[in-house]
Amino acid sequence: MTVPVLYADGALLAVCKPAGVPSEPISGTPGVADLLAGEYGPLWLVHRLDRETAGVMVLARTREAAAALSREIEDGGFQKTYLAVTDGVPASPQGEYRDLLFRDAKKGRSYIVDRVRRGVREAVLTYETLAVCESRALVRVALQTGRTHQIRVQFAGRGTPLCGDGRYGSKSKTPLALFSHRVCLRHPETGDEAVFTALPDSTQAPWNDFSAALTGGEENG
Repeated sequence: MTVPVLYADGALLAVCKPAGVPSEPISGTPGVADLLAGEYGPLWLVHRLDRETAGVMVLARTREAAAALSREIEDGGFQKTYLAVTDGVPASPQGEYRDLLFRDAKKGRSYIVDRVRRGVREAVLTYETLAVCESRALVRVALQTGRTHQIRVQFAGRGTPLCGDGRYGSKSKTPLALFSHRVCLRHPETGDEAVFTALPDSTQAPWNDFSAALTGGEENG
């Protein structure tokens, strides 16, 4: 499978990961770095996307760049913005979701819980509703924390699961409607701000219901 490259230099690579491609190899299925290694050589993962999630992903091309980007993520300087389509419309057009999430690795699911205990971590995001079409909404989500399945669980917990997310309650038969739209970071060598963006295919369901709203330039570099 081809992985479109958005930007490349000696320190990092920004790509648009297709849905269905795992971030890391799984059961013989190659991960993103494996698919690109033939052309770009060894690559280091510094963040991950769910297998079903498409969109912008940044990889490091040197160990030094990987270490610098990992430190930036730990310090909260690595900003990630997603687009999603929800089954149901959020109660408020914009807001913040703050929850405690428990990850059950055996079941491959995360859950909202009401108290802190072992394995529970705080999850925070902000969102803005960009458009509404009948019983669905297009939302832009900015992550403040990066927990497993965070966006999926937090929206589902409020009665608006992401379209196509049968694991968390959606009845829609579309692919998972979650897309990594924008990553903003400090370049590991120059220190300059680097912004990488992409948009989902507005001809494919359920994004096609919001094709008019999926506009805007894509400036990478």
